[in-house]
Amino acid sequence: MGPPLPRSRPLGRGGVHYPPDGGANAAVVLAADPTFRDVLDERTVWVPTVEPYVPGRFFERELPPLLAVLTQVPALDLLIIDGYVTLDPDGTPGLGAHVVRSSTVPTVVGVAKTPFRSATHAAEVLRGTSARPLHVTAAGIDLGSAARLVTDLPGGGRIPDPLRRVDRIARSVPDSPLRLAERVGRGDPATSR
Repeated sequence: MGPPLPRSRPLGRGGVHYPPDGGANAAVVLAADPTFRDVLDERTVWVPTVEPYVPGRFFERELPPLLAVLTQVPALDLLIIDGYVTLDPDGTPGLGAHVVRSSTVPTVVGVAKTPFRSATHAAEVLRGTSARPLHVTAAGIDLGSAARLVTDLPGGGRIPDPLRRVDRIARSVPDSPLRLAERVGRGDPATSR
């Protein structure tokens, strides 16, 4: 059994959404406990420019928006991300490892919905009645504890409720004044109501 989950500072769940008109909406939900039932705060930011998606280099696209939203919250003990912490048993860094290196967050749990070819070390977690596992990786906490954390998150389906919540928040980030001005300048019909 590994060390206990960190508890002195808030825990977070971060997520990023890429709207069709460009940029990225990043969100983080802060909680006082590892079940995320006691939500303390929610924060969002819009990042106007993001890198294109490249398999195996997801962090180049996702890291800048995550770091931007993390500057809006107090220091965290743990962050749950959508993706991998490490990409293979040798420890090739994925998004989560880059979060640990680039922020003050000491512990990151990665929850990926799809398998990555070289991530044979990831713990597979089945939730609800789904036969499709979630793929869990971690830094700053042992893999067994990270898998238990994901297993114990609330929600009866494959995707835990806290992960659904942050995804919903990231998808609903309102237009910033800059983004709205860009859309108006392009003559976007959605802005002329």
